[in-house]
Amino acid sequence: MAQKISVVTGGAGFLGSHLTDRLLGEGHRVIAIDNLVTGNPANVAHLGGNENYRFIKHNVSNYILVEDAVDYVFHFASPASPIDYLELPIPTLKVGALGTHNTLGLAKAKKATFVLASTSECYGDPLVHPQTEDYWGNVNPIGPRGVYDEAKRFAEAMTMAYHRYHGIDTKIVRIFNTYGPRMRLRDGRVVPAFIGQALSGTPLTIFGDGSQTRSFCYVSDLIDGIFRLAMSDFHEPVNIGNPREMTIKQFAEEITRITGTKSKVEHKPLPVDDPKVRQPDITRARKVLGWEPKIEFEEGITKTIEYFKGCLERGELGERIQ
Repeated sequence: MAQKISVVTGGAGFLGSHLTDRLLGEGHRVIAIDNLVTGNPANVAHLGGNENYRFIKHNVSNYILVEDAVDYVFHFASPASPIDYLELPIPTLKVGALGTHNTLGLAKAKKATFVLASTSECYGDPLVHPQTEDYWGNVNPIGPRGVYDEAKRFAEAMTMAYHRYHGIDTKIVRIFNTYGPRMRLRDGRVVPAFIGQALSGTPLTIFGDGSQTRSFCYVSDLIDGIFRLAMSDFHEPVNIGNPREMTIKQFAEEITRITGTKSKVEHKPLPVDDPKVRQPDITRARKVLGWEPKIEFEEGITKTIEYFKGCLERGELGERIQ
């Protein structure tokens, strides 16, 4: 059987690099594309010299030229943390719109399967809990977070249009909070923020009173769900995340306990449109993909803490490359 070839945009990012590893492990040849605005070459440094891996530095909001045959296009390029998309609002909108258009065009030209990395942010500050895929969401399109939320909602609409009009084999994964090695220590998301603060002995910053909830999925579980979806014949959006819900206050307490830090907690105002609850209903993933998360929180967070300890020791603080 001919070797499968996969294109992964955002291939040097947190999720894109882990997805690349999984695809290579499954025998695929991988062409990674990343402009390194939020991606990190260190995430794929271990792939140097791998004959099944090629890296192209390119902004996918511009035309994409790939001369090889392609079997799968995984569109994972986008700033994905609030600190990034609030500082890069227009590139975020462009990669959701133009980048999705270009990658769908690539999939169409190559007759490839297309997999869109969408997000739980499509549900906004949800009025339904837990969130099911048939919930349309509660999003403020003109708020500061709208640049990310609406970029992904548009990307989903375009993906389904290409599926219906052009007959492209498309998949949409709605990714919930994910954590693990290769996150940037200073990317603004709660997992690296709390761990970095705990390890450096500075106060853990809680926005609001800490009663807002999140559901944290370890990266290997998430990638397994995405791979299963890519190999399926299902076209509607699928939530991939861990339904184990905890408040931000509880999460801070867990990080304090596991790291043994003496750090205290400090409260800051809640950001505009910050979701109050976030928990995936994964009934569809269980039924369609036979998937559910396996990594317990204690195991996953311990691995992540060890990774960040190494980053701190090496002085890798996780600022963006550019």
